[in-house]
Parts: sequence; structure tokens; C-alpha cells
Amino acid sequence: MTETTAEHKYNKGWYRDPRGSWFYCLGVLGAWFYYFTTAPGFLDGVLGFFKGIVWPAFLVYEAMRALGM
Repeated sequence: MTETTAEHKYNKGWYRDPRGSWFYCLGVLGAWFYYFTTAPGFLDGVLGFFKGIVWPAFLVYEAMRALGM
């Protein structure tokens, strides 16, 4: 049996779909802008850098908390 190209992509491991990466990048840049401009000190800016990278986790957490899950 021969595999098609699409099946071969899935069998290699993580399937990389570039369609959502621009949205994530735009979100990271927006989060960095927000955290850097509202940071009262240097360490708060450093913490904001890391928060900007993992902003989807904060978004999902707050959404689930608002929905009472």
C-alpha cells in the first residue's frame, strides 16, 4: 500500500498548518504592546514578555472561568 502525500504528512508527527500562525503572531505583538506600555517597572516588563508568549492560555482560562466551567 502506498501513502498519499496528505497521509504521509500526518504520519511524520506534528502536522504544521501555517494558516493560524499569523493570528497568533499578531496576538503576541498586541499582548507585548499592552504589557510593555502598562508595566510600571523593568521586572513587570520582563514578566509581560513571557505573558505575551502564552496569552492563549490566559484567554482560555478566563473564558472558562466566565462560563463557570
